[in-house]
Amino acid sequence: MGLQDIILAADPSPKPGGTVDGLVTGLAPDWGPFATVGATARTVIQAIMAAVILILLGKALIGVIHLKVGNSQHDTVQVKQGQKELAGSLVAAFIVASIGTLFTIVYGMGI
Repeated sequence: MGLQDIILAADPSPKPGGTVDGLVTGLAPDWGPFATVGATARTVIQAIMAAVILILLGKALIGVIHLKVGNSQHDTVQVKQGQKELAGSLVAAFIVASIGTLFTIVYGMGI
């Protein structure tokens, strides 16, 4: 597997047909190290990644609520808590969304 194969495998271009599947290729890893696992395992990985992202976005929403309530009540502790929740959950959501790419990079470096 050369550099050309890695570049082609990580191509983020949408799939033909205009389906939603082209938008969620980051959550649906079917290339690199994920190509060797079965279809059922890939579906489980996709479901887990989607659930984790939804949970993290929910935590980000709670952080925004803490920010709003803390600002309206002039409570700096609640504002700080909201900032930490918001930043932490958005960073974690970014990491989970890009985990397929990270695994492929590490997998490609090992070959």
